[in-house]
Amino acid sequence: MTRTIAKDAKRLVIKIGSALLTNNGAGLDRAAIDGWVEQIDQLLAQGKEIVLVSSGSVAEGIVRLGWKTRPETIHELQAAAAVGQMGLIQTYESSFKRFGRLTAQILLDHDDLANRQRYLNARSALQALINLNVIPIVNENDTVVTDEIRFGDNDSLAALVANLIDADLLVILTDKDGLYTANPDQDANATLISEAMANDASLDALAGDSSSGLGRGGMVTKLQAARLAERSGCSTVIVGGRNNNILGAVAAGDNVGTMLSASQQPLAARKQWLAGHLQVKGQLQLDAGAVKVLTGQGRSLLAVGVTEVSGQFTRGDLVSCVDSQGREIARGLVNYSSDEAVRIKGQGTEAIADILGYLEDDELIHRDNMVINS
Repeated sequence: MTRTIAKDAKRLVIKIGSALLTNNGAGLDRAAIDGWVEQIDQLLAQGKEIVLVSSGSVAEGIVRLGWKTRPETIHELQAAAAVGQMGLIQTYESSFKRFGRLTAQILLDHDDLANRQRYLNARSALQALINLNVIPIVNENDTVVTDEIRFGDNDSLAALVANLIDADLLVILTDKDGLYTANPDQDANATLISEAMANDASLDALAGDSSSGLGRGGMVTKLQAARLAERSGCSTVIVGGRNNNILGAVAAGDNVGTMLSASQQPLAARKQWLAGHLQVKGQLQLDAGAVKVLTGQGRSLLAVGVTEVSGQFTRGDLVSCVDSQGREIARGLVNYSSDEAVRIKGQGTEAIADILGYLEDDELIHRDNMVINS
């Protein structure tokens, strides 16, 4: 039953780690990358939406700089990442070009996704690229981070990207076939865990021992990533990246790798996050027409439907939407600050650019970032 989640998934985040991307310390494995790109092209042809999260910049940079060993200082690692990122993106761009596909480079750090204003900016940019049929290639912004580069953990970044774009499925390609009950290299009785709930506490016992199947090859971080992805209702598949046509097999719902299912549907997860985990910073009073289209038609909130603005808030803050009697009918992440909202309230979208001198978004609150009170 749970494999239908993968089969039905429309929007996927695919993460490829350094262990797969590097060619035995000789830089990027371009033949392997060509293979994954061809599989992604086939998924795109099926109507899937793909965001790719890729490691490999540091390893490629080390080769380009002619270094024999991985440096230990943070600044040298940052320099290697900056040099290697050029080769990484060039490789993907050339490979996707064979199929007439456009790519885009997106460099993020965790602060980008913790700050709600930058969160909305990143979300809008990624959504625009997806709508334009461009494949976003995301990597950690290793030239400005410090702690993250020490651990090379793009698993959590991939999970946060899955949260960011409301992905249906996170696919983590690794050098193991999935999560095992024990270390398969040492225990002949170790078996692959085919399916589990992402929040299954029994998996922690496996992760606690460095000799276990979870403790090798960064599997601990992959379990943590699955739980991060679950926050937005996104399920995760951890699977061996070198298996033949592995992405096609995952998308077909085949029993490959380890499926870690989310405990709730994406809409319910996002509603919980908006409704209970963010502090309301302001209030928008709506006219009767806006109340009707929000509650009856599930549409976005436009500035023309707002009659009053109260509180101090910035882009990305959570605000409450109330009717003329002060009853809350919805809440959501606002696309304009309180000062801007005051200036454009009651105005049509076509007037916003003239009033503010720019148009950030057509909507004051997009329906994807809004929860209607039941």
